[in-house]
Amino acid sequence: MISVKSPKKLIEVALPLDIINTACAHEKMPGIGAHPRGIHLWWARRPLAAARAVIFSQMVNDPSWKWEMEHPGQVPPGNLKASWAASRNRLFKIIEDLVQWENTTDEMVLEKARIEIKKSWWEVCKLNQDHPQAAELFNPDILPGFHDPFAGGGAIPLEAQRLGLVAYASDLNPVAVLINKAMIEIPPRFAGQPPVGPLPPSEKVEASLYEKTWPGATGLAEDVRRYGAWMREEAKKRIGHLYPPIEVTREMASERPDLQELVGKKLTVIAWIWARTVKSPNPAFSHVDVPLVSTFILSNKKGKEAWVQPVVERDSYRFTIKVGAPAEEAKGGTKLARGANFSCLVSGTVIEPKYIYAEALAKRLGTRLMAVVAEGVRGRVYLDPTSVIEEIAVKTHLTWIPELAMPENPRWFSPPIYGLTTYGDLFTPRQLMALTTFSDLVAEAREKNHHDALASGLTDDNKGLNTGGTSALAYAEAVSVYLAFAVNRCADFSNSVTRWVPGNQKVMNLFGKQAIAMTWDYPEANILADTVGGFSQVKEYISSCIKKLSPSEAGFSIQFDAQTQTTSVNKVVSTDPPYYDNIGYADLSDFFYIWLRRSLRHLYPELFATLAVPKAEELVATPYRHGSKEKAEAFFLDGMTHAIHKVAEQSHPAFPVTIYYAFKAAETKSGNTASTGWETFLEAVLLAGFSIVGTWPLRSEQEFRMVSMGTNALASSIVLVCHKRHADAPTISRRQFQRELNAILPEALDEMTRGAEGDHSPVAPVDLSQAIIGPGMAIFSKYSAVLEADGTPMSVKTALQLINRFLAEDDFDPDTQFCLHWFEQNGWKEGSFGDADILSRAKGTSVAGVCEAGVIESGGGIVRLRKWSEYSSDWDPTTDSRLPVWEALHQLIRALKEGGESASGVLLTVLSNKTEAIRQLSYRLYTLCERQGWAEDARAYNELITSWSGIEEKAQEARQPSPTQGRLF
Repeated sequence: MISVKSPKKLIEVALPLDIINTACAHEKMPGIGAHPRGIHLWWARRPLAAARAVIFSQMVNDPSWKWEMEHPGQVPPGNLKASWAASRNRLFKIIEDLVQWENTTDEMVLEKARIEIKKSWWEVCKLNQDHPQAAELFNPDILPGFHDPFAGGGAIPLEAQRLGLVAYASDLNPVAVLINKAMIEIPPRFAGQPPVGPLPPSEKVEASLYEKTWPGATGLAEDVRRYGAWMREEAKKRIGHLYPPIEVTREMASERPDLQELVGKKLTVIAWIWARTVKSPNPAFSHVDVPLVSTFILSNKKGKEAWVQPVVERDSYRFTIKVGAPAEEAKGGTKLARGANFSCLVSGTVIEPKYIYAEALAKRLGTRLMAVVAEGVRGRVYLDPTSVIEEIAVKTHLTWIPELAMPENPRWFSPPIYGLTTYGDLFTPRQLMALTTFSDLVAEAREKNHHDALASGLTDDNKGLNTGGTSALAYAEAVSVYLAFAVNRCADFSNSVTRWVPGNQKVMNLFGKQAIAMTWDYPEANILADTVGGFSQVKEYISSCIKKLSPSEAGFSIQFDAQTQTTSVNKVVSTDPPYYDNIGYADLSDFFYIWLRRSLRHLYPELFATLAVPKAEELVATPYRHGSKEKAEAFFLDGMTHAIHKVAEQSHPAFPVTIYYAFKAAETKSGNTASTGWETFLEAVLLAGFSIVGTWPLRSEQEFRMVSMGTNALASSIVLVCHKRHADAPTISRRQFQRELNAILPEALDEMTRGAEGDHSPVAPVDLSQAIIGPGMAIFSKYSAVLEADGTPMSVKTALQLINRFLAEDDFDPDTQFCLHWFEQNGWKEGSFGDADILSRAKGTSVAGVCEAGVIESGGGIVRLRKWSEYSSDWDPTTDSRLPVWEALHQLIRALKEGGESASGVLLTVLSNKTEAIRQLSYRLYTLCERQGWAEDARAYNELITSWSGIEEKAQEARQPSPTQGRLF
């Protein structure tokens, strides 16, 4: 390990978590417009706001670094701590501006951050100017490069590039590598390049267009839009007959008042709604193709309801469309229960899953058209299916069908158990014809673009993208990469395992979640229509997403196994590795790989050399691939240890490494937060030679999910801050470890719940169980081992249990201790007086005394705690002779609920001697409620803490004398 002088970084001390988390939640909300993630789908991307804030904080020196370097282990004087707090607040303001979605491409905001990074880098270089490798490691004029060895969807490398670093992205998965090329490698090569393609014929040419400048990737984005428009028009010529408009006849409108104004009009079809079918198991009706339908509802929008009514006619049936409130039986379709449980529409015979499995595997599933969705004058209209419309959809001459088999892993892929065994089986004949047509047009658009680029004056060195080209040929290839991505996005919407959403009346893409799930009824989108899933909308969206990139610095994307990569050498590293067994990236991305390989194989022959995405080395604990859960876990631990060891060995010695982990599953045994994947991952990090100096929980879900779900949904990522552990790190005993925890964690917990000297907001209760792991693991991981009494090394799981124990400590008045432990046992439910009497005696109080305090009700041999809503609003704490912390806390919650921060602030003015205890109790109760799954109660305590700063401000205002101020109560 190279010994360098490394100032402590901001991320090692404090982060404005609330600001970052709010920005992350906003970024995940629908309707924010174009986002770089829209260039190509990838699973579990980190929010750009989080990546940007983490990298900035990882590179910027903490204000305390000079003093701590000169006075290691000493307690700083108060005036210095106040100065550092002010300096941190200045950095936090930069972060606050930096993470706002509207500032993503704001150069003024970004430049402030870049200047701060350079300033810190100069300080590092000055410290190490006499280092023997100073020329190599510490050039003040050149920032170190950045590397993400698990680059995935490219969010982290993109934000490093945005912050002024040359970004390197590597991944084993070729789809991920190509996404990163599109995000960070291609745009800088053609930054400022004006578009070369002609405007679509339907668009007016304005003189101002020729005077326009094309900064960044805007010219590239415009050419993607223009050549995409050309592809769509060419596709119309070739396959337009497969997507004919539908004319509304008088006969169709005879019983449909909603169609009267549309008679004689030819409407564009938006989608066709299909149902899979199976022959009836009833011998008397074995000729009937029974529709397997989960719902007959087409639209449940108020005032525009529509549904499919099956009409049984003796031993057959037909579908017709009804408008208005649907019949009750329409909501359930022919489905009886979850899974493949249906009933025969004609005979009523129950169709069991094993029968459907057998028929499906024998390739005897069929399809039946249920409805046609068209674009009317005032929105969607639903029309009856006809045999002519149905025949058009299936009578196509296919020239290519993807034959790659899907994995036999029902956890992520359910279609194979129903006979859809290859990726080609996921598409209807018309969808395959459309996607192969568009795929072929990518190559044609590339040739046309090349010709137009030369005509516009671009030179040509005949070097393509893959060989570093930057002239006409490479530019044409660059545009074609994004056009191939447009085909992939269409494939996500144009397959037979999509869903129709009655609420917003549109097609929901396949990858609404991280799996390919079987659907029984499905929509077939019109790929030529200007609607969701149509190529026209897709190319417009991708074009707008390209404009959100930041091609200010060079970027490089390379295919590399993280276990063997050498790219990290002397680079800043932040990475988001696979999460144990949560997502099967390689298996899932084959869906896109087959289409990309068809369009771009000749551009990137090495990237698309294999028939499928490489899987053997993928670091995911997948039991079906490794033979057992135990073998899968061993594979993951060994591989992740090697990969992270590479980072620890190679990364720049002056910077910590940041590693994301998606904390998902939770166990509540013994009241400790734990997860098999989390423990295994931490163990890999420690075995790799890292010590962990911080754990920061970052939320990335929408606000409505934050309210309704527990810690593991809220703190969806934990960022580990790591330094390489000293090679000569000693061992300590369990007793010594506990002694250090006892000395350090109370202060760390106090800083987290209070906010360190006012320089940041307190960590919310919802995040505390993850955040406290940081200082605890910092102690555990700085030693080569913590030894148990028998001499064996302590496990990560045991260490986590000892760390989590600090969240359960309490030191409150006897009445509050009674309430706390009674609540833990009974919640708000009633319990027996005998139990309450025993508990109260153990806590040094009595049932009568606690009842006198007004926090419980007792009578008839029954005792129960009073909820905050039952507390009196005219309560005066100045006259309350018995005021436990429990009562003060719940009165504050009542005041906050009823009167907001102002009311609770006024109340806090006369509770100042209990302020700290109230706050600690709120944290303690939140943790308890979260572990018990009491979401509503947990929310009340969480709201109090997240409002704490505002409440204290209102209390301070209330303490100021006023000529008109009377008694507070």
